[in-house]
This record gives sequence, C-alpha cells and structure tokens, in this order.
Amino acid sequence: MPRGGRKYRLLLYQNVLDRWWPVTLTLAVILFLYIAALWWGRLLLPGPLINLLPELAQTNGTVLALVGALALLLSLALLGMRRGAYLQLFDTYLCLKTPFLRVNIAYKRIQRTTTAQVATLFPPSRYKGWKRDIITSIATRTAIVLHLTAYPLPRATFNLFLSPFFYYDATPHFVLVVDDWMAFSMELDSRRATGKTSRPDLSKPSTSELLDDLTRK
Repeated sequence: MPRGGRKYRLLLYQNVLDRWWPVTLTLAVILFLYIAALWWGRLLLPGPLINLLPELAQTNGTVLALVGALALLLSLALLGMRRGAYLQLFDTYLCLKTPFLRVNIAYKRIQRTTTAQVATLFPPSRYKGWKRDIITSIATRTAIVLHLTAYPLPRATFNLFLSPFFYYDATPHFVLVVDDWMAFSMELDSRRATGKTSRPDLSKPSTSELLDDLTRK
C-alpha cells in the first residue's frame, strides 16, 4: 500500500464544523445536567428542599436522555468529519478527502499551481448569509489553486459533494485552503519533481538492452 505524507487539514470544512459541534455538545451536557439535577437532587436533598425542584416524570426524563445521547453522538460525528477532511500527497497522486468524497488526482493532470488570497478569489461582499460567514472566516488565508488538464471525475459529480468554494470559474481547477499552505506547496512541488525524474524514458534503450545487443554481436 503506498505511503502518504502529512495530512493537511481543509480549513473550509474545519471552520464550518467548528461552528456546529460545540453547539450540539453543549446541548448534550445541558440536558444530562438537567436530568441529573432533577432525578438525583430529589434523592440527595433534605425533605423540605425537594419541593423546590420540579418533578421530572420517568417518560419525560427518558426522552430528554435520548435527545442528549443523540446530540452527543452528533457531536462526535462532527468531530470525526472534521478530522476526515484533508489533503495527502503520495508518490504519483494527490488524495483529496472530504466527509463525503475521496478522489485521487494524478500529478500528470496538474498543469500548474498558483497562490492567491481567498478574499481575492471569493470577495465576501459578493455573498450573503451563511456563505458570507464561511468565506469571511478564511478570507485572509492563502489558497493554492491547482490548474488541471481535466477533472478526474465529471464536474457535476464534484458539485454534488464539494463546496462551491472549491472553484472560482468554469475551468478545470481546485481551490485548496489548508492549515499550512507553504509546507503543502513545497511537498507538492517535491513530489511532482520526484515523480517526473523517476519515470523511465521509454524512447531510449536501457543499459541492459545495450549490453544484450553487444553480447549478441
């Protein structure tokens, strides 16, 4: 199995999920504390103070506990999805991994790479609502743009699983915003250069072929 390099976190997904998992986790904690306070409080408090606590019926407590458990599971799922969105470089291809898609992009598909500030590619003033909030959170970051000869899958497929902030026009490319763009860019250049130099030149005879020709003469 090919060994990959460092995993570079995709900040677009990280920032979006960081807005949600604290909310769901806080909800789960509040519900569990509420249930514990009402149920255990009636057992631990002295008699006169019990009347200060509202009575929580068994059925209602069970429902609240189930909601809290679901909120906790959702928080864990969001944290897992946050860790599951990254880029990883291999010897001959780049792996783009998101919570709902994994695709390998061969280096031979990459024409060139450029860098630009996210706000230059996606001016926040162009968007409204949640889209503006998302792009504002990464507006000052440096994005790496992979200009491709062609997409490895139809563009329509990527549109189903990737954010619209992965492209800024209709040409084949990806806009990538990672946690360490300089390290990613240097590793990408190194991997591409190594891949080019390691490919054998099939148009020229190898040394062993030349030796075989000489022994036959």
